[in-house]
Amino acid sequence: MTSPASSADEPAALPGWRFSVAPMMDWTDRHCRAFHRALSGRARLYTEMVTTGAVIHGDRERLLGFSEVEHPVAVQLGGSNPADLAESARIAEGFGYGEINLNVGCPSDRVQEGRFGACLMREPALVGACVTAMKAAVRVPVTVKCRIGVDDQDPEAALDALAEAVVAAGVDGLVVHARKAWLKGLSPKENRDVPPLDYGRAARLKQARPDLPLAVNGGLRTIAEVQVRLAEVDGAMVGRAAYMEPALLLRVDPDLYGVPAPAPDPFAALEAFEPYVAGVLQSGERLHAVTRHMLGLFNGRPGARAFRRHLSTHGMRPEADLDTLRAAIALVSRDRGDAREAA
Repeated sequence: MTSPASSADEPAALPGWRFSVAPMMDWTDRHCRAFHRALSGRARLYTEMVTTGAVIHGDRERLLGFSEVEHPVAVQLGGSNPADLAESARIAEGFGYGEINLNVGCPSDRVQEGRFGACLMREPALVGACVTAMKAAVRVPVTVKCRIGVDDQDPEAALDALAEAVVAAGVDGLVVHARKAWLKGLSPKENRDVPPLDYGRAARLKQARPDLPLAVNGGLRTIAEVQVRLAEVDGAMVGRAAYMEPALLLRVDPDLYGVPAPAPDPFAALEAFEPYVAGVLQSGERLHAVTRHMLGLFNGRPGARAFRRHLSTHGMRPEADLDTLRAAIALVSRDRGDAREAA
């Protein structure tokens, strides 16, 4: 295992860039981010993608509101109109986000119809114009998350063209999901697994542009895999693994930053998280709004299945409260012991 890295190994303007949790639709909402922060003090957290139309015309507090405990936290925007992105970036900066990220990687039909997301890989000049507009509108860093190409594009040429355009526009960092996106023939879910990973393509871009802060995303499941990638690029972004197995976030601070985690184990993390949960309940939201993000926390421990079942059943009820969460935790063994029942 490589020695722990210090925060000096990442861009000063982007704390948490060494390790971040990917923006994920329907998953990385404000409660998810607050929960993840209870497990890692250093990881950079991202919102779900928010479209420019929603930001400009929608309920901004619902869409963009977040807790101060989430920092460092970034907002991801979806759009392709430079003026709208500039206005949305200004609004997001006003809410206190420390980074504005532009989505150039989502392959869903909805984003294709709106001319944003992964289809923008075909329009690097437009992406550059969007970055230029956002950079002129805000003082916080502006970054881009992209694919290595779409459909029949050559990943060497496509990613180089995108990088050239955003670097010329002054981008502060680029996150590369190291797969192509197939806009025709694959569903969004299939696009997360079927196209082969090519971490080497991201590494070659870093070699060609050593001054460009570059993070890689896609298929990373463990801190050990993250450390391998960090030998090639500046940062690693983990998506589904961080959500489905959130306990891995307890290793981020000690293994990647050389500092203690906020809590020594998942039990202590949940105990420290109780005041946040209590605040959510007092605001009128149901317990499930928070606990749905922690169902995988005890994977690998005896009682993990019972924990999930209890929260999935009882946590949905209107009267569910902190005692419901505590009862679920009590079903989990604090001794890892025989994990055969835990799956």
